[in-house]
Amino acid sequence: MDRTVSFSDRRKTLRVGAVALVIAACSLAAWLFLRGPRAPAATVAAAVPVATVQVQRQELAHYLTGVGTVTAAATVTVKARVDGQLDSVGFSEGQDVKAGQVLANIDPRGLQAQLAQVQAQRAKDQATLANARLDLQRYTRLQHEDAATQQTLDAQRALVAQLEAATQTDDAQISYAKVQLDYTRIVAPIAGRVGARLVDPGNIVHAADVNGLVVINQIDPITVLFSLPEEAVPAINAALDQGRKLPVVAYARDSNEPLETGTLVLLNNQIDTTTGTVQLKGRFDNPQHRLWPGLYVNARLVLDAHESALTVPAAAVQRGQSGPYVYAVDGNDIAQPQAVTVERLQDGLALIQKGLDEGQRVVVDGQYKLKPGSKVRELASNPVPVAAVSKP
Repeated sequence: MDRTVSFSDRRKTLRVGAVALVIAACSLAAWLFLRGPRAPAATVAAAVPVATVQVQRQELAHYLTGVGTVTAAATVTVKARVDGQLDSVGFSEGQDVKAGQVLANIDPRGLQAQLAQVQAQRAKDQATLANARLDLQRYTRLQHEDAATQQTLDAQRALVAQLEAATQTDDAQISYAKVQLDYTRIVAPIAGRVGARLVDPGNIVHAADVNGLVVINQIDPITVLFSLPEEAVPAINAALDQGRKLPVVAYARDSNEPLETGTLVLLNNQIDTTTGTVQLKGRFDNPQHRLWPGLYVNARLVLDAHESALTVPAAAVQRGQSGPYVYAVDGNDIAQPQAVTVERLQDGLALIQKGLDEGQRVVVDGQYKLKPGSKVRELASNPVPVAAVSKP
């Protein structure tokens, strides 16, 4: 009987021990699963290789850039002002002409005959007027002697006044005929370069012709029309209110080569609501004809030639849900994200308005490997050069 009890107790003890072992094994497995695999200590401590630069305070030009089109400073379509046959042309296509230079001549013979006719009429009226004045003198003397009536004297005075008015009309007609005759000699109203000849000599031209004889474009000086966002208007107005002449630099679209430097002459008085832009015009001396009407250029409006600003390479600025930020590195080589306010991007640089101090280190390459609080080390060679600032 004792053996039976002892054996039964032993089986119960073994059963309880086995259950305890299973529970302990399950607990250990669950703890290891929840904890996850641990990285080797060397991996945790490894520093992330990055490239860093210091925040610098630089003096650079503050400018705004827009796409522009070169336009002639003045454009004139030269037209005939009288009807007639085109006798001759005094210019070559593509030639530079001066103001007042003869461009064409229209057959003047018809208008010369009209001038001679009105001159003859004036001579006739002057002779009649001279005779009427002599008669007026005689009637005046006779009226004093009671040999002529007052009515006859008054009629003669009226006739003299009428003939004087007729001679004034003749003078006006002569002036008009001379002007019409002068229109047969067509001169350049402005200095510039002529285009293609639109009418050949021998053709009949009319004052009502639409196309005219030739088009003159003034290309020295020349202008550039360009647009900027409406947000730029307050800054431009503030600069203009100071009485400063704002430089405008025209750059080639393909090579970004500076072509000419001019001055802002127009800030349009209305913003285009369809595009949200404002139109501006720059005036340029163009002695070498590097700017040509119809050419597309990049126009750079310089608001301040010497502006001091905190700068970092544009590659250092990242975009997050809360806005732009950079990874700033402290004295212990620990990188932390730091929010910044970027005023603008210019020449590969980000101008920092708020968030950084001069001399701070920021990461410019390798940010994608970083987490807040990551240990960093400098790359052997910095692959990201600091952008050079070009002053117009």
